[in-house]
Amino acid sequence: MADTSEVRTRLITDDAGLAAVIDELRGAEVYAVDTEFHREKTYFAQLALVQLGWGSEIALVDPLAIDIEPLAKVLVGDGLAVMHACKQDLEVLERVCHVLPTRLVDTQLMAGFLGYSSPSLSSLLEGEIGVTLPKADRLTDWLRRPLSEAQLSYAASDVLHLVELHSILAPRLEQAGRSQWFDQAMDELLNETRGPRDPAEAWRRIKELRHLKGRDLGVARAVSAWRERTAAELDLTPRFVLGDLGVVGVSVGRPRSMDDLRQIRGVDGRSMRSGLAAELISVIAEAAENPPRPTGGPQAPELPAELRPAVPLVSAWATQLARDLGIELALLATRSDLESLLRGDPDARLSRGWRSELVGEPIRCLLAGEVALAFDRGGGLVLEPRSGR
Repeated sequence: MADTSEVRTRLITDDAGLAAVIDELRGAEVYAVDTEFHREKTYFAQLALVQLGWGSEIALVDPLAIDIEPLAKVLVGDGLAVMHACKQDLEVLERVCHVLPTRLVDTQLMAGFLGYSSPSLSSLLEGEIGVTLPKADRLTDWLRRPLSEAQLSYAASDVLHLVELHSILAPRLEQAGRSQWFDQAMDELLNETRGPRDPAEAWRRIKELRHLKGRDLGVARAVSAWRERTAAELDLTPRFVLGDLGVVGVSVGRPRSMDDLRQIRGVDGRSMRSGLAAELISVIAEAAENPPRPTGGPQAPELPAELRPAVPLVSAWATQLARDLGIELALLATRSDLESLLRGDPDARLSRGWRSELVGEPIRCLLAGEVALAFDRGGGLVLEPRSGR
């Protein structure tokens, strides 16, 4: 374990301090990054702190005091950024700095290829380095100022050992022959869609709308899209514009006046604020008159009936394969991945790269009748050449 007794931690609250940190970081070959943010009441995450660690230095940058966009110079530089479970952090950094790290590794993703199942940073550090992190207070307010000593200590601990952790996991990935698998998974992560969601698809996330049909569903799609756009414009969580129950209520009731709107269950004062109520009534009227056409979007076609029995079979086999390989199942093949492959989707994740070789091609052979799935007491489920008998 690295000696951390000489580590220096700085709280950066002015432009000059940030400029100095950037100059130092641009010369670092590898550095750690983490963020603290809140998104309970806002559409976009509110960045509260950026933690950076390199060599024997830690910088805690306060985005409430200074503009951190200049950090983009570091992110697009030659240094390797090390993060843990970075999906949401990337969304926050891209929104604030307008770039993503040019070179990036995620230690949670690395650990997934080495037998861990979505490990927290705390459990991973305990297992690999023997370090116990300070306990986090899940309700801590990172937007409060000044930050307490306990908050600063916890924030610093998130990047204190990340570089060392990477130096331990990377050789093991290489030794296991899985570096290319990890690189492909990182590319997939970086190429994921981030930022505002498509308003036209917002209705699919509201479970209560599943029972609606015809004109009611058409109005619901329009209202859901309006809610999503309004939430992004006002930077509010969509439910603070109109709750899910309210979306259902106005879609079925189709109020034509403010008095009608007040009578609908699920519509409260937040939805009746100045201007919004009038907009909502207008959207409802337009949608009732001209229902929006269903969008093709991400709604996948139904799996052919003759292939549905194959789903639990290949799912069980994929689960065992992941266990045998020591890979987190979600990295190898999710149920959605398997159904996409069975449907023959041209962009199925299991039809390309290393997953195609490990999972996609064997399943293709199974569907073609070239192999059979059998149970072996010693090895569990196995795919073997079909005898034809």
